[in-house]
Amino acid sequence: MKTGYTADQIRVAEQALMALLPEGTLMQRAATGLAAVCADLLGRVYGRRVVLLVGSGDNGGDALYAGERLARRGAWVGAVLAGSKTHEAGLRALLDAGGRVVEPPELGRADLIIDGLVGIGASGALREPYARLAEEANAAPGPVVAVDVPSGVDASTGQVAGAAVRARVTVTMGAYKTGLLVDPGASVAGDVRLIDIGLGEHLPDPDVAALTGGDVDALMPRPGAESDKYRRGVLGVAAGGDQFTGAAVLAVGGALRAGAGMVRYAGREGPVAQVRAHWPEAVVTPLDEPVIDQVGRVQAWVLGPGLGTDDWAHELAARVLGSGVPVLVDADALTLVARDPGLLRRDAPVLLTPHAGELARLIRAERDDIEAARLVHVRRAAAELGATVLLKGSTTVVAEDARPVRVNVTGTSWLATGGTGDVLAGVAGALLAQGLSCYDAASCGAFLHGLAGRLAADGAPLAAADVATAVPAAIRAVSGATSSGARRL
Repeated sequence: MKTGYTADQIRVAEQALMALLPEGTLMQRAATGLAAVCADLLGRVYGRRVVLLVGSGDNGGDALYAGERLARRGAWVGAVLAGSKTHEAGLRALLDAGGRVVEPPELGRADLIIDGLVGIGASGALREPYARLAEEANAAPGPVVAVDVPSGVDASTGQVAGAAVRARVTVTMGAYKTGLLVDPGASVAGDVRLIDIGLGEHLPDPDVAALTGGDVDALMPRPGAESDKYRRGVLGVAAGGDQFTGAAVLAVGGALRAGAGMVRYAGREGPVAQVRAHWPEAVVTPLDEPVIDQVGRVQAWVLGPGLGTDDWAHELAARVLGSGVPVLVDADALTLVARDPGLLRRDAPVLLTPHAGELARLIRAERDDIEAARLVHVRRAAAELGATVLLKGSTTVVAEDARPVRVNVTGTSWLATGGTGDVLAGVAGALLAQGLSCYDAASCGAFLHGLAGRLAADGAPLAAADVATAVPAAIRAVSGATSSGARRL
């Protein structure tokens, strides 16, 4: 599992470790790792031009010492001194190795730029001259390597308040920072490389966590020899209406592909016919009235995709949420809940799966504010609504109580197309029915859905049905069972 930490958590761990080591040891460890990554990117170090953007803090010192190491290997290294002060020992080491102090125009001639302007303690918009230098680095032809976090990114939240460096690679020291895993910070961090400087045993419980393929494999329900369709989990799906019949088809398809032993679909006449035609495996119950007594026993429900928001849909939502099993609430059902929060007053678990606009209605916030501060708002929603919340978007995040927010690392921008959220609801619902908690079902469902999107797209546009079809391949990939042999993510 990849874990992320706030700036405060990192600083406390660093102070505990520094108390045990000679002065300057951590900076030398960081500089050695940073220089190694830069040398790898350069390929040939001798004769290459490297420009350092040096701020007043320890990141500037890391950059200077890394520059010293590159200069001793024959690189031309120049430092743009942007801060009100400079790490004196680092600058002296660079100059002794043949480096020099240069002006910002050298950025345009650099084969590599090292961003050491600000560190993990910075928050808010970059001040001048840092903001201008960040923009000049972004405009320069050479790739940028950021030290710890790209300047302009809040290390604790991923928020970007103004100009920010866009890094090809971010070399982060000791542990991943939360802001490197969550957009918009993650979108400018590039390839994040972790350098071990010895913080491990000094780190507290993480702020956020990202599942790996191995983690998902360990959590996934697997049928045993004694399994039957009922023991493998029965999922009820209340979705689709006369206007959006396809939502029901996609949700049922995602559930079937994700391993539910049985899917019981309940809906109005229009989507009933479509589900029967597409998925003869599903047990279909037409509903003349919004009641679920005749549907049969289920272990969990998916409620809402394409359902509509009229009185009929509201009554059906009330019946489903009045049951004693876990319920995943999506799409139109989120609108119903936003109008009538009393629907969420229940003892059984609830998993809400909104996008930013839907979450804005649920917690009376602005969509733009949610997009800019996803962690803040998903935590607020989980606390206020008493539910597990999966917030969809460029970075999908899952919050529950005081547990670390889980950040999904799979996916592709091709998933931004109609109906893919319905498939996600079906996948996560199937995992709920198979016995996973809301927290694990949401996290694993998002991982598999994102991976299925990658496999289905393969660099080209996809349709939502393609994602459902690719879910078994995603499950095989996390278990290492591909058609060509064992491979792990």
